[in-house]
Amino acid sequence: MWIVDHGPGPYAEFEAFVAGAAGRLLRVAILLTAEPATTAADAPAARGLLGGALARTYANWRRLRGDDPYDYTRQELCAAFARTGRRHHGGSGVLARLGPLERLVVVLRLYEGVAEEVTAAQLGLAPERLRALCDRAVGELRSRPGADPGPRPDKRGQEAA
Repeated sequence: MWIVDHGPGPYAEFEAFVAGAAGRLLRVAILLTAEPATTAADAPAARGLLGGALARTYANWRRLRGDDPYDYTRQELCAAFARTGRRHHGGSGVLARLGPLERLVVVLRLYEGVAEEVTAAQLGLAPERLRALCDRAVGELRSRPGADPGPRPDKRGQEAA
């Protein structure tokens, strides 16, 4: 078997990126798929989404110079989920009661803290529509006994008082 040592080049940088970001990105994927995972082994759909996003990041690694690889990978992950979200409807994870678009909005806005304008642009929504989806999703989550999704960010991406 051939073993290739890439040395300290760009692919070693990719490996370092994955080592540092994979856990957080996997959590994003688990929230999107609404899998009730306690470990990565319990989340096959989330692992599949993340694997595809990381593969696309790896394929474009040299072109990402100067860009944030975490943001790029998260966008790839969300785009893959948006294409396949109907397959992930249901589940029993914390966001299982929400539809795929609402999950995307909640994960990007509340879990990841992505600004409203950026989230709206990434999802191809008007900011007003994004706000309405976020409000409806938060209301749905709060209606569940014992659930509190925390403070809702205002339109600047900061927590509302």
